[in-house]
Amino acid sequence: MPIDSVTGTGGATGATTTTATPRTPVQTMGSEVFMSLLVTQLKNQDPSSPMDTGQMINQTTQLSMMEKLTQLAEDTTTARDTQVRAASAALVGASVSYRAADGTTTTGIVDGVTYAGSDTQKGADPTLTIGGTRVRYADVLGVGR
Repeated sequence: MPIDSVTGTGGATGATTTTATPRTPVQTMGSEVFMSLLVTQLKNQDPSSPMDTGQMINQTTQLSMMEKLTQLAEDTTTARDTQVRAASAALVGASVSYRAADGTTTTGIVDGVTYAGSDTQKGADPTLTIGGTRVRYADVLGVGR
């Protein structure tokens, strides 16, 4: 049986219009999603044929491994950021050659270092100040004293 479409009377007194906010899909599966799926699976299993305990232990182990790998990745990123900050700070007062914006190789003394100020820029390389010019740490080609 077909259903007729419904049309509004635009301009009705007291009518309100709501706009749905677009939903952003989750691109990664975190532990909350995994546990939710596991609980749903347990709730909906056939009582006469319950889930194999070995399979449940395997899934729990996979969850634990996923969490540890995620933590390891975060720790590695933090260690890299710390190392880059220390290395860039050690360049203050040193003579460095760097790739300038026009593509030429330029040499100057590092006057200071600026770090990204917010967590949203985590992992961003420091910026060196060389003779009043801001240079990305990644553009440094060589160091001398």
